Amino acid sequence: MPTLDIKGLTINAARRLLDEKEVSALELTQAYLDRIVSVEEDVHSFVSVTADIALEQANIADRMISEGVHGHLTGIPMQLKDNMSTKGVPTTCSSKMLEHFIPPYDAYVTEKLKDAGAILLGKGNLDEFAMGSSTENSALKVTHNPWDLEKVPGGSSGGPAAAVAASECVFSLGSDTGGSIRQPASLCGVVGMKPTYGLVSRFGLVAFASSLDQIGPITSDVEDSAVVLSHIAGHDQRDSTSLNIDVPDYSEGLVADLTGFKVGVPVEYFSEGIDSGVENSVRDAIKVLSDLGADIVETSLPHSAYALAVYYIIAPSEASANLSRYDGVKYGYSSDVAGSMWDALENTRQNGFGPEVKRRIMLGTYALSSGYYDAYYVKAQKVRTIIRNEFKEAFESFDVLAMPTAPTTAFDIGGKTGDPVQMYLNDIFTIPANIAGIPAISVSCGILDGLPVGLQFMAGALQEKKLFRAAYAYQQATNWHHIKANI
Repeated sequence: MPTLDIKGLTINAARRLLDEKEVSALELTQAYLDRIVSVEEDVHSFVSVTADIALEQANIADRMISEGVHGHLTGIPMQLKDNMSTKGVPTTCSSKMLEHFIPPYDAYVTEKLKDAGAILLGKGNLDEFAMGSSTENSALKVTHNPWDLEKVPGGSSGGPAAAVAASECVFSLGSDTGGSIRQPASLCGVVGMKPTYGLVSRFGLVAFASSLDQIGPITSDVEDSAVVLSHIAGHDQRDSTSLNIDVPDYSEGLVADLTGFKVGVPVEYFSEGIDSGVENSVRDAIKVLSDLGADIVETSLPHSAYALAVYYIIAPSEASANLSRYDGVKYGYSSDVAGSMWDALENTRQNGFGPEVKRRIMLGTYALSSGYYDAYYVKAQKVRTIIRNEFKEAFESFDVLAMPTAPTTAFDIGGKTGDPVQMYLNDIFTIPANIAGIPAISVSCGILDGLPVGLQFMAGALQEKKLFRAAYAYQQATNWHHIKANI
């Protein structure tokens, strides 16, 4: 067999190769394992590589394909962000606290992909416990952007975004609490999609902020994103927030025409702080939507300006509660240098958590403390309701909203680690979708000084089909998603 070119290979292209017997699942998997060996020394997108498991699953996939009992993802090599539980495979959250933790069960999404015959290549690096925007907060390694190895890949799903951009897997799954799928997708030039809150079960996802966390796909193109979401969405009784709805095939009805489609462009998302090159690229992309027949109307979402402040009260508060379980007693890291139980607990949390995680625990504990709960947490929840209602009203007039994904392209590694506030501002355009619980997607819309720019669409709750339609039509009319990182 001639050397297999897997650079930028999509799910649909890989499916054709497998179905037409041009390549076996075993050969495809080995090609990706070889690719990981060749570039991982530079990219550092994987926390662990599960080569033995991948080859075993590939053999099973080949048998399924030969027997004609396979689905769209059978034999497709993929990666999971390392905050999703994998039975028998370490799930570290890129934290010293869970560095040696091996779960006894699979996450819901792990089960779904395993049942579909997808092949697990390994686990992706992230900001510790998914808290960060650059993947520099990982306690295990710093992931590098495949477009420029001196730049960050974004975060917290920096490992998954970098892995897809570097063609180390066909697709990956990330988690998005305030933009942690879409922002790294923007910085790495891939497609990142956050579903409606509750559409994908959070069972087995290590909790950061439970009312905001959502799992979604990171892929090379929009059609792949729709395929993956169709496989991982669905009701799960183990997650009390899981929506009990019929899941459509999101890849059906994708057309390269937006005639009659109403697109709102909120002025607040082109505010002070956005790079002028990013703004120009996004505005050029919006003109393409108009050429495709969409009705473009400028609109206003004035309360979006408060989303960042609301997020940094709600998310740390929920993190403070969720991370209280790491006490050095039940599982995970435990300090054995202590004179008493309370000393052991304090030392475990002091040494097991990194600086950003401790910063957010302290912020959240303060916001929930007696005398401040009403002033901070309760007030933030009230403003959250206002923001949700504002988006709901907007989608009575528009099919989707279009705006930048991130205010800048990828920045230098170490460039913002000394200024947490500047780092937090990277999520200013993505956080509102999490606050409102609505779906959103990022696609490439330009290259600025050799680095990709992201265009973001948001849609109303459970309106993923509209989201995919807008993103797919844009991709079909442009060539940005075909331009790959030179690595």
